[in-house]
Amino acid sequence: MVVAIDGPAGVGKSTIAARTAQKMGFYYLNSGNFYRAVTKAVLEAHTDQAKKEDIIAVANECNFSIQDNCLYLNGKPVEKVIHTDLIDNRVSFFSTIPEVRDIVNRNLKRIARHRHVVVEGRDIGTVVFPDAEVKIFLDAHIEIRTQRRFEQGISSLSREKIKKTIRSRDHSDKNKPVGSLKKAVDAFYIDTSYLTIDQVCEKVLSEIRKKQK
Repeated sequence: MVVAIDGPAGVGKSTIAARTAQKMGFYYLNSGNFYRAVTKAVLEAHTDQAKKEDIIAVANECNFSIQDNCLYLNGKPVEKVIHTDLIDNRVSFFSTIPEVRDIVNRNLKRIARHRHVVVEGRDIGTVVFPDAEVKIFLDAHIEIRTQRRFEQGISSLSREKIKKTIRSRDHSDKNKPVGSLKKAVDAFYIDTSYLTIDQVCEKVLSEIRKKQK
């Protein structure tokens, strides 16, 4: 079974997806981490970021694997080093490149094959796994999303700058020529603004259980 969870930045997708996977005994895939890993590889390669063909070339050389429930890039664990302001500033642009999206999507499908998975991202239920048995779309007011990101303590930016970054990311994600952020017509919509993590998880688990029956 594939559970696809989509939604904008700062809505709680990663937390909800991870907890849902744990409770169901499913495998958790964070698609955003793949794009962040590609971004890291491009930045470290010191390639010309104005040339899409150079970015695509680096992405093609990325070898993704999952070990001990962590994402590895070219044999090294990267999940703890890909959530930086520098990567935040570039990942949205790199993820707009259709060839990069194809590379990431192929890897997501490869890893999800023969597994029960919870996958989260922006276009999981519409593009990557359009036949997913369960589709969830999480949303929240931008003020709430900004506060959540600020309280995570990952970014060195001010609250106002985080809000500006999220708004810019929303615009970019919704207007991508390929893989844009949108709710699948058959997705279950959840506004997480004033719900606890446990309340959101229970709604997601309820949808999964309905499909299992």
